[in-house]
Amino acid sequence: MRFEPTPIAGVVVVELEPHADDRGYFARAHCPQEFAAAGFPFVPVQSSLSRNHAARTLRGMHYQPAPHGEAKLVRVVRGRIHDVALDMRPGSATFGRWTAAELSADNGRALLIPEGVAHGFLTLEPDSDILYMIDRMFEPGRGRAVRWDDPAFAIDWPAAPDVLSPADAKLPDFVAER
Repeated sequence: MRFEPTPIAGVVVVELEPHADDRGYFARAHCPQEFAAAGFPFVPVQSSLSRNHAARTLRGMHYQPAPHGEAKLVRVVRGRIHDVALDMRPGSATFGRWTAAELSADNGRALLIPEGVAHGFLTLEPDSDILYMIDRMFEPGRGRAVRWDDPAFAIDWPAAPDVLSPADAKLPDFVAER
């Protein structure tokens, strides 16, 4: 695997290194030793799948703050998405900044998102399936969210969503905690 840093500390694009032959290819998608050697000690304990029927479905921007934060590795196993990470870590030099990557089943890329960084995506194709590998068990009631189009963050999405959850649609403008 190759690890490409982004402008947000700890947010990393993970590239596969496929071994190809006439059958196709085989690639390691996660290895705790390789992640640790690259400075990202990520060991998942839970996997989740997000199935999205329509193109332009938006999920996000969700996160869990400390002490319940989750790190996750996000990979598309079918379809294509515009994946966004937004730094919500208090005291971070990049608080409120975002970075994005196109992830697809074809390009095999993944995005590693550390604790305290909000995550969301917009599907670019119908029938997109996203696999999450998460480093701790989900704790209901601990999550937070900010609106996908909040002017405080000015995330540059490739299109407006056609499908959005009612909860995500009614989030208020972000107000920094004091």
